[in-house]
Order: sequence, then C-alpha cells, then structure tokens
Amino acid sequence: MQKTLPILENIDTARLPQAECDGPASVYLETYGCQMNVSDSEIVASVLRDAGYGLTHDPLQADVVLLNTCAIRENAEQRVRRRLEFFRARKRKHNTNLKIGVLGCMAERLRHKLLEQERLVDIVVGPDAYRDLPRLLHQVDETGQSAVNVQLSREETYADIAPVRYDSNGISAFVSIMRGCDNMCAFCVVPFTRGRERSRNAGTIVRECQGLFDAGYREVTLLGQNVNSYRDGPVDFATLLYRVSLLSPELRIRYSTSHPKDCSEALLEVHRDRPNVCNFIHLPVQHGNSGVLQRMRRGYSADEYRALIEHTRRICPGVSLSTDIIAGFCGETEAEHQDTLALLADIRYDHAFMFMYSERPDTYAARKYTDDVPKEVKKRRLSEIITLQKSISHENNQKEIGRIHTVLVEGASKRSKAQLCGRTDTNKMVIFDRGTLSAGMYVKVRITGCTSATLFGEVLAG
Repeated sequence: MQKTLPILENIDTARLPQAECDGPASVYLETYGCQMNVSDSEIVASVLRDAGYGLTHDPLQADVVLLNTCAIRENAEQRVRRRLEFFRARKRKHNTNLKIGVLGCMAERLRHKLLEQERLVDIVVGPDAYRDLPRLLHQVDETGQSAVNVQLSREETYADIAPVRYDSNGISAFVSIMRGCDNMCAFCVVPFTRGRERSRNAGTIVRECQGLFDAGYREVTLLGQNVNSYRDGPVDFATLLYRVSLLSPELRIRYSTSHPKDCSEALLEVHRDRPNVCNFIHLPVQHGNSGVLQRMRRGYSADEYRALIEHTRRICPGVSLSTDIIAGFCGETEAEHQDTLALLADIRYDHAFMFMYSERPDTYAARKYTDDVPKEVKKRRLSEIITLQKSISHENNQKEIGRIHTVLVEGASKRSKAQLCGRTDTNKMVIFDRGTLSAGMYVKVRITGCTSATLFGEVLAG
C-alpha cells in the first residue's frame, strides 16, 4: 500500500534500536511500520541522547517507553494497543514512575482516545514534533500530567539532526530526503498524519551520505513517501540521485517509495547510466483494474501503468521490480479482482507487498465509499494474489540459477553462523558460505539454488 514504504516486510512487527548509551534516565524505543518510521526513530534516539537520556534494549529496565507507531493498517494499531496495555499493567504493578509515550502516525490520529478516554499513555507526540520530546518528558516529570504535541509542520525536515543508526552491522543506512505526501490517495491516511510534502536541502542529503560512506557504510536508501516528487529549487529527484551516486562507486544507492505517475524519463536514465544506482525499482500499482484505480485516486490507468513498466524495462534492461497490491478495495467485483491477477501474471514482479484493504478513518475512501467487500472474500482474494505472486517469484528466481551477481555482504544468515547473507544489485537476498568474508565486502556469487524469497550461491574466487 502507498504507505508506502515497502521495505519492512511486516509492518505489524516491532523493530528495536541497536544503539545503547547511558544516562540518568533510560529510554526504550519500539518501532512499528515503514522505513520512514525506522528513520524517525533514529532521529528520536538522537534528540533524546543529546538531551542526556540513555537508550536501552530492555523495556523492563527503562524509565521511559516510547512506541513509534503506524496508522496504515488496523492490525498495526491493534498490536500497538496490546503493547500499551502491557506496559500500563506493568506500570501499575511494578513501576509507577514509568512514563509511556506514543509517537508517530497513530499518535496524531488517536491522541484524544489514548490520552483522555483510555488513559493508556502519558505523552503523545506527532511526527513533526520530535524536537519537543525532552521538554514534554520534563513536563510530565514535573507536573504528573500528560503532555501532547501533534502539531504538523510545513518546514520540519530534521535535516540538521544526525540520526542514531539502527543498523547494527554499519553497512546499510536510511536517509530521509523528504516528509509528508500531497497525493491524497483514497485509501491512505499518510497525508493526514504526516502533513504536506516538504523536501530537505539537497546539500545536507549529499553530505549525510558522504559521512555515512566515510564511516564505513556501503549502501544508503533514500526515503520519502513519494521520492519522485522531491524538489529543492532546481534539484529534482533524478538530479539528487545522480549527485549521491557520484560520491563513490563503492556506495550503492536505493530509494523508496516511488509513485508511478511521477516516474520520470530522467530518473530511468540515472538508473541506466549510474552503475551504483541499484537496478531495482519499487513501483506500487495497488490494483490491476482502471476503475478501481480511479476510485483509489491513483492518477493513472492500468494500461498507462503497463506502458510505464514496458518503458522502464526498455530503458533499464534487467531491472527488478516490486509493487504493492490491495485486495478488496471498496466496491471491488470479482471481475476487477481478476484484472489484478492478470496484471501480476503479465508484469511478473520479483516481489510484492500484498494486503487486504483496511478502511482508515478520515480518508477519502472512508468518507466517499462503503467498505462493502466481505472480509472472507477479501481473505480469499488476497490468498489468490499471494499464491500467484509466490509462484511468479519462484519462477523468476529459478532463472537466476547459474548467473553471477555482485553481492554486498550484510552479515550472518539467520539460519546458520557458518553462512552469510547479502543482496544483489536487484535487491534479491542471497545466502552463501562465510569463508573468510565479512560484512561490507563486495563478492561475486554464482547462484546455485533458490526459494520464492531467497537465492543460494557459491562465492567465486578472486
């Protein structure tokens, strides 16, 4: 879904900070949602560390628990609510001084319920007010009263804050280049929770990427709700991407997320001409039927999207594509659902993020349409989409067997310490024997096997 940031496989699962530091009061920070939320948590950690707070991995040792939340899907909100109830119970029984806070998109949307009706939290802070966190925490300490700041901004980009990085191996990093979204897709709550689009100064982005490379990072992902609409004076996204690619041929560049209606010829030419701009594009289609796309307010038809994919593959041979798909949007008929299956079969994405439609309050769809597709029908249609895409992904991966890829080593495989993992230029995960290799190295790997999600390979000498 055009939350959209694809890059975290399960938006309902928490990520924890890797960094720890000491302070008179310690903060535990738990993050849900997209890559932008992870990037925001890195900013929050930096703001609090600079204000003298410690950071801890252990919620049971924390003086302050902060949940950075996602409002894209109901499942994510319910997971956060269960966590809040857990921490509130712990506060009552074990640590009455514990401060509990909600940050981010869910904070903006549900501040009155969380603070006044359900009394689950002590502090609520929206995505544009993270600089105010130290003051708000001090206010709670001093008065014992709850504190809130959910004011949206047309200027805040946090460009001057050096994030506390989440990546424990120091190889890959997120770099936020813009905030907010102006697209107003019918199903999406992001414009209401994150406000209008505003772009960071291009020079600060290039300097941050240079600093990351100098610190040993070998991959950056440029982040925005719609990076294609980035604009800093004369610098558009294609120009920014080109400038970052000039920093070093050893620095890989990815980005997320793109909107199809803004995918420019210049951007595709940067992919073609700059070897370290990864040959991978996440291009959310959301649906395969033009009528549904019109109801979704996506700004393109299914035929226009297909033409864009054909053009992209012509300009960027071998490009790997992923997408987002929503099953069961308002009024979706069986024939319209079949159009989505047909589009998947035609385009043959390498990967897709697939969801049932979840109505979000205040969106255009919630005001204009009825969420009238029965849940069991949504589940069945989603299952059909997942089954088809899984088979396509597996067939695509089988074609990789025998091919040689340059892989950036990210770290140990989850299944075996004797193996490492890393990604190809086309964003496919590869597992291979450790040998004498270490994270941050580029290695040539011949693919020997696969599943629908993973490649397996052997490292080539030299």
